[in-house]
Amino acid sequence: MKLKGDQSTSRALNRRLILNLLRQEGPRSRAEIATITGLSPAAVTFVIADLIEEGHVSEGKAVAGLSGRRPIPVEINYTNGLAIGFKLMVGSVECVVTDLATNPLASSRLILTDNEPENVARALADAVPMLVEAAGRPHARLAGVGISVPGVIDNAQAVCVRSFRFKWNNVPFASMVAQRVKVPVWLEDDTNAYAIAQQLFGPGRQYRNMAVLAIGVGISCALIVDGKLYRGAHGAAGKFGHTLHEENGRLCECGKRGCLMAYYSEPAMLHTWREATERDDGHKLTDMLAAAKAGDPETVRILSEAGNGIGKALANLVNITDPEVIVVGGEAVSFGDALFGPLKSSMATRTFFASPPLLPDWEDNSWARGAAALVTQKFFDFETADGTTSASEPIARAYSASST
Repeated sequence: MKLKGDQSTSRALNRRLILNLLRQEGPRSRAEIATITGLSPAAVTFVIADLIEEGHVSEGKAVAGLSGRRPIPVEINYTNGLAIGFKLMVGSVECVVTDLATNPLASSRLILTDNEPENVARALADAVPMLVEAAGRPHARLAGVGISVPGVIDNAQAVCVRSFRFKWNNVPFASMVAQRVKVPVWLEDDTNAYAIAQQLFGPGRQYRNMAVLAIGVGISCALIVDGKLYRGAHGAAGKFGHTLHEENGRLCECGKRGCLMAYYSEPAMLHTWREATERDDGHKLTDMLAAAKAGDPETVRILSEAGNGIGKALANLVNITDPEVIVVGGEAVSFGDALFGPLKSSMATRTFFASPPLLPDWEDNSWARGAAALVTQKFFDFETADGTTSASEPIARAYSASST
């Protein structure tokens, strides 16, 4: 079926095109925008005028041009709005309020006494006004709230279909929060949210095909394919840690045996290290890191084994998806070359064509900023004629219903 476009749809597409150009390239004059995008000067002028009126872009200082004219660059006004990100973990929540470039303005940590959805939703809603005040931007509008949770997420309905870690099944969590905070709320798997942040403003912003590997409490690998997050048929894509590592092996949190993350997640590596070195449960990740930096042979061996195992599995993913780069985040990044050296070598010996470079992410608050990026992503996404996106429609409905 051929869809007939209208003027408002064309305007929305032009807005998206121009905003993403400015996000990726920085300030550009109207003439440069027209040349790069292929839009007519009139169309560019029309869209820029709207964006300036709405406060989304601003004019910079004029610079001399080759023709003697002084073109005025325009740039995104990232201070025009606020985004709040919540990264849910068992027992606590990382909280951050950012500008529209996900630059942190304030952060905090909430302690959760239980995982009951109603109680968690109430705790997040109570934190929103405090985070807005802590941002120190009284004139900035709160654009929305992003929530990341480890699990299978129905993105279209903003429902947590399943989270083994939280023991949630079919929980409409975003709507539960939206009804309390009266702003749009988006929900996503934590690694997917993290990948969106890397794509928008992180090391992956220049790539259209990349993998985003997370090695922390679990192991997962989100995929950006042709510029878009790949979620799969049921929202379960990227569950890399649940690939088989050893038949009938260690028990995983999913209830199955032999999953990769049961061996090489951060808690699993720490458990292996404690057993091998006869250390008690009081020894933490920082102790294992110190032993690795000191060159302790047993610690180096354990990390090398983990790197080899993850690299072997990652090679299979690379052979299927062919990413340009792999961005790596999570607690295990702190192990550095002790883990990633063997990982890269193992992957390189098993990839069919080219082994992509690994780009470690060392930024603080990256995971909570990933949740905030769910809000800012909508700023750069395609907008329909009524100003909504397909992903935000369910939450927009919940918000409207709660505010009447």
